Amino acid sequence: MSSAIELIVEDFTQLNDRRSPEELRMHRRRLAVDLKARTGFDYGLSITQVEQDIAAIEAGLHTLSGPVAG
Repeated sequence: MSSAIELIVEDFTQLNDRRSPEELRMHRRRLAVDLKARTGFDYGLSITQVEQDIAAIEAGLHTLSGPVAG
């Protein structure tokens, strides 16, 4: 089963919209940094999910033409 993020990114790629998934990736990266900086609770599962989201977004970006911005 596809995750929600995969379906969203798929729609962006079908629309040839590169900017939206790039913004989504940057949001997820900021979220990952924030979660990794927190203490007092185990955020491991959330961090794993966010990292999987980032990987799915990057896979979608690779399907679009041009280099992927870092």
